[in-house]
Amino acid sequence: MFIFHALRKIVIVLLTLCHVHASREPQYQTLPSLKEQAAIQDNWTRERLSLIPRILRKWGVDAWLMSQREYAEDTVFWSLKSAIQFSARRRTVILFLADPPDGVSSSYSWIDNTSEVWKELRGLLQIYDPSSIAVNADYDVSFSSGMHAGELVKVKKELGKDLSRRIVVEPMVAVEVIATMVDGKLPWYRKLQETAWAMITEGFSESVVEPGVTTTEDVEWWHREKMQQLNYTTWFQPTVSILGKSLSEGMAKNDDPHFGDNGKVIQYGDLLHVDFGVTAMGMNTDTQHMAYVLSPGETSDDIPQGYLDGLKKANRLQDIVKSNMKIGSTGNDILKISLKQMRSEGIEGRIYCHPIGDWGHSAGTLLGMTNLQGGVPILGDLPLLKNTYYSVELSIEHFVPEKNVTMDFYLEEDVHWVEDEKKWEWVYGRQEKFHLIRSKSSETFLVQDL
Repeated sequence: MFIFHALRKIVIVLLTLCHVHASREPQYQTLPSLKEQAAIQDNWTRERLSLIPRILRKWGVDAWLMSQREYAEDTVFWSLKSAIQFSARRRTVILFLADPPDGVSSSYSWIDNTSEVWKELRGLLQIYDPSSIAVNADYDVSFSSGMHAGELVKVKKELGKDLSRRIVVEPMVAVEVIATMVDGKLPWYRKLQETAWAMITEGFSESVVEPGVTTTEDVEWWHREKMQQLNYTTWFQPTVSILGKSLSEGMAKNDDPHFGDNGKVIQYGDLLHVDFGVTAMGMNTDTQHMAYVLSPGETSDDIPQGYLDGLKKANRLQDIVKSNMKIGSTGNDILKISLKQMRSEGIEGRIYCHPIGDWGHSAGTLLGMTNLQGGVPILGDLPLLKNTYYSVELSIEHFVPEKNVTMDFYLEEDVHWVEDEKKWEWVYGRQEKFHLIRSKSSETFLVQDL
């Protein structure tokens, strides 16, 4: 009887601990109905549209003109459309004014396939007489080059010589419109990020991975299937890999974890990496985490210290980058300062952060690329904008004595700008402990873990 009561107390303690642990674990977030999602997204779009006149004034243009046809949309179209629009129709023309008279609309749009659209457009431009008319025809910035070449020729022809002479290209207009994340998005963006964390947590667990049987490709496709079950999608194929030799030591391109591992079998003692993001409600996430595969009977105390030190070093580089992301600084300046500080602290690594939001690799300045650690031409010279989301993506090199090898440790988490505090914060959190994949046979050792 005594043994029964003792075991009963142990079970109660275990259940209590499991409950506490579960309450701290990321949870899957259910999306609203499609109808509700459309209403939410349209509210966000209206808020974004209201910001456009201020953005035009900021960058010194009087009007902004977009013209596109069905299946030949301007890139900006996707950030301004209604949630129930799936493409442009006929010829879709949109005009924004920077400083319209009181009581006059700041935006106009036409969906037409006749010459009337040009007649009405010319009439409005002649009334408001803008000295500059911005179009998205930049040579270098993709988000600011969405007007098709033939459409630009058509626009100039229909506007006539006088108005055509006023056409300018100011890439930062489209960049800032797309990059700006209105306040209403953040609660839902957090839910997307929590769902991504929950999916990684389940994917990197014994419920999905059986060492010696499960392959990295199996885990990749598990993520795809899980997303579909939850009515989420993604903007890139998840990649799962077994970390090993450092890139600087001659790792082949096909062994780069960002390309996956081509279906290698996962074994006990492996250090795994995932690069993964979810897409929903017009927003995208991007996350990279690592997991350790425990052998039977092992606990977190058995993780090689070299791995723990590598993760801690990667966390430190995250802190360095985030603290140097000053609004108005260029991506190249932030990269240079961060790399200098990184090396002064004895860390070797790479920084390659990017904006995220409407697109996985969204509009804004870049803080390095994997192959451009000396600076990124054009995109790295853009200023860092506030009220945006960024993926703090990086890797560090660390010698792991237990394996006698220098390894790359990869992390990526999304941050958002906090205007009141003038700083960047993690959208959901950051990885500071490895995900643990336990052996199913280790469940018998749960009591010893107490």
